[in-house]
Amino acid sequence: MDKVQSTPDKQRVALVIQYLGTRFHGWQRQGRGERTVQSEIETAIFTVLKRPVPVIAAGRTDAGVHAAGQVAHFEATGKIPASRWATVLNERLPKDILILTSVAVPDTWHARFSASMRRYRYTIYTDKQANLFVRPFAWHYYYQPLDASLIQEALSPLIGKHHLAAFRKAGADRKHSWVEVQGASCGRSGPFIYIEVQANGFLYGMMRLLVGLLVSVGDKGRSVSEFTQIWKAERRDLVKYAAPPQGLCLLRVGYPDSPFRSEVEHADRGSAAPAVSFRTRACGRRRQSRGNEGSGYSSSVHALRAPSAASGNLSLRAIREMHPSPISDRTKGENCYTLLLTNKNGRASRPSGSTNN
Repeated sequence: MDKVQSTPDKQRVALVIQYLGTRFHGWQRQGRGERTVQSEIETAIFTVLKRPVPVIAAGRTDAGVHAAGQVAHFEATGKIPASRWATVLNERLPKDILILTSVAVPDTWHARFSASMRRYRYTIYTDKQANLFVRPFAWHYYYQPLDASLIQEALSPLIGKHHLAAFRKAGADRKHSWVEVQGASCGRSGPFIYIEVQANGFLYGMMRLLVGLLVSVGDKGRSVSEFTQIWKAERRDLVKYAAPPQGLCLLRVGYPDSPFRSEVEHADRGSAAPAVSFRTRACGRRRQSRGNEGSGYSSSVHALRAPSAASGNLSLRAIREMHPSPISDRTKGENCYTLLLTNKNGRASRPSGSTNN
């Protein structure tokens, strides 16, 4: 990374952010006064700097979509060190946003344009019995049995650089539909099916449209070959349904030389979840690592997990059994859903007696 060029009174600050998307109209600030993640963070900065400051994210998530490792930056002035901004903002933000870390970055570093990868996970809950605690974070799909192996088979040809106009919603400002898919995988753990895709970037609405069509393969409404023909022929008219937003989570954003490695990687590597390979193809700059198919990028920003000794009457093991991660990578089953049980200090929240619902 370039040397940080800043003065004590001016610096570019990068943030790693978690948020529960349920009560937000997405990331991006809206002109009609809707509650968004960007507007909440900008308001918090305004209370400190007493002037409007734009916050630029690595990607814009839709209404209802969650994030375990969103990245953003802003231009700070004043005497507050970059490392202190996480604490300063967390004291002013609502409880469904958490700044994991803040660091100084060069003026040339950009949360969006410097990124080399993003990874999303979509969660489907297939049990016929509804679950109130799962509902905000998964698509409850119980109409037909879903075959995760068929979904995995359909995902494999997507790896590589392709024109994916079939998975692009109208209204996007991007001039092309080329996407370099760096990895894709589907796995099942009990009633949960997890679909993960890593790419250099994502088209507007891409992940939810992709999952909507993949489900038709999993329930055997379409064959794998039909699925492949649809996206290769760019038949957007045949991709009729988008998966609901609550099942989608932005897991991480990666950079060629990440400023976040030491801050956000935790030593707790355990997981009760079964390992499922994250299928990848070599794309861009990769770091060779034995037994590490899921993350070749030294720049990965990892979602923080609950600590090894969770407080209250809900143990870490129980949390992981409720929301296990089947994807085997450098974090050995990191789980974006444990953000539900962390407070603003990064410690496990006591689930009993909480009034913040």
